[in-house]
Amino acid sequence: MNNASLNIENIGIIGSGVIGASWSALFLAAGYAVINYDPDPDNADKTSRYIDQAWGNLEELGMVKSGASPDRIRYVDSPAAATADAQFIQESVPERIDIKHDTFASMEPVLQDGAIVATSSSGLLLKEMQAGWKDPSRFILGHPFNPPHLIPLVELLGNDATADGVLDRAAAIYEGAGKETIRVLKEVPAHVANRLQAALWREAISLVAEGVASVEDVDKAVTAGPGLRWSVMGPHMLFSLGSGGGGIGTFCERFGPSFHTWWESMGDPRLTPEVIAMLKSGIMEEEAGRSFDELAQERDAKLIGAMKAFRKVSSQGK
Repeated sequence: MNNASLNIENIGIIGSGVIGASWSALFLAAGYAVINYDPDPDNADKTSRYIDQAWGNLEELGMVKSGASPDRIRYVDSPAAATADAQFIQESVPERIDIKHDTFASMEPVLQDGAIVATSSSGLLLKEMQAGWKDPSRFILGHPFNPPHLIPLVELLGNDATADGVLDRAAAIYEGAGKETIRVLKEVPAHVANRLQAALWREAISLVAEGVASVEDVDKAVTAGPGLRWSVMGPHMLFSLGSGGGGIGTFCERFGPSFHTWWESMGDPRLTPEVIAMLKSGIMEEEAGRSFDELAQERDAKLIGAMKAFRKVSSQGK
């Protein structure tokens, strides 16, 4: 489904920090015009620099559509101005309910009939945010992973107040821009993927706090171990394959008692000043003098290399 068939010409971006700037790059690469708002007086310069840096990565991944241009972005001075001419709006303002509600109140009077507003929120509940709308029927969760222009996942959530077809249309827009969507069927704090991240990080912190392994070695245990497998298949399917052909039922029968023992022994740490100090010290050792920009570039280069390899394998299997 192309942009014309979706009847989308303009994408509104409201909030252009790291997440909003990344969304801007993605939608520009997908061939849309972008209307961008952020209250930062230096927003245009900062977002333009981000897009320039991201564009080469998007080209390398083959995600820049014919006719797409990083110059098809217009910077405006209010949420309403970013909303009025847009058929799809991605909101990424700070995670404070009062800021969200104030933003929505300024957007709603100029929202086009049929336009969809998706929030990038990771920490707030949809039902809480809906209270900022007189008519929340076209307001949904469209939660990305950082950086959105590279990580494919978008978590979609609506509820009884959501109009029919809105989630399907949003999924088509995201997937047309190269994203992979999942449906969150029941609202819980942090949605799906962040809960999985939180569960792993909780035990990673516990292993450090209990002196089982260093910060660097815990990270290495993930990247050199199960992290590689998780990048190609999820835990349920991987454990099913671990059955030797018997399926997930056989795996559970064989290893269920062991997992019960492991679960019962897992920690429940808190981010106390002492634990935070341990993590900071461990991260400094793992950084080994590398700057934030160097580490971010390393992350992105590895992500791009992995995604290109996955696509090559997928194309060979067709």
